[in-house]
Amino acid sequence: MKKALILLAPGFEEIEAVTIIDVLRRAGVEVLAAGLAAGAITGARGVRIMPDALLEDVRDATFDLVALPGGLPGARALGADERVLALLRKAQARGSLTAAICAAPTVLARAGLCRGRRITAHPTVCDELEAGGAVVLRQERVVADGTLVTSQAPGTALEFACRLVALLCGEAKVRELNAGLLARLGG
Repeated sequence: MKKALILLAPGFEEIEAVTIIDVLRRAGVEVLAAGLAAGAITGARGVRIMPDALLEDVRDATFDLVALPGGLPGARALGADERVLALLRKAQARGSLTAAICAAPTVLARAGLCRGRRITAHPTVCDELEAGGAVVLRQERVVADGTLVTSQAPGTALEFACRLVALLCGEAKVRELNAGLLARLGG
């Protein structure tokens, strides 16, 4: 069974976090949502989610995917946490998928993972990412460059989550899921 870690910080984007967690679980991926601090984490729109674990308790575990929802100030909090940056570097070094959506690709950049890589992100952070050496594909809704996967915003969260399922479990699993989801994927 594939394992995924979703990191939550106060101010996370709720649609992105819940969509990633939900779609991965529907695909049979073992998903662990980890908070930077104990207790329920409040998102950017006031939705509170109780993480499954603390980052501190799982940061040495191995995952097939580490994914970051965006949202502000959530993405900034993730990028300011050295534990998160170290975890992302280790995940990339061992060949795990490392994924971020919306403003969260800035966290990947802070970890040193975006220079020279093709990515996308929310339009409000694209200039920052380009200044850091990333090749930003502004018109692409989801971009996979090797094991680095990025997406733009809440409106692309379902496509992003389905791409993660495809990379972890195969295209057949996405087709199976989409029989119930009815998402417009691939165009």
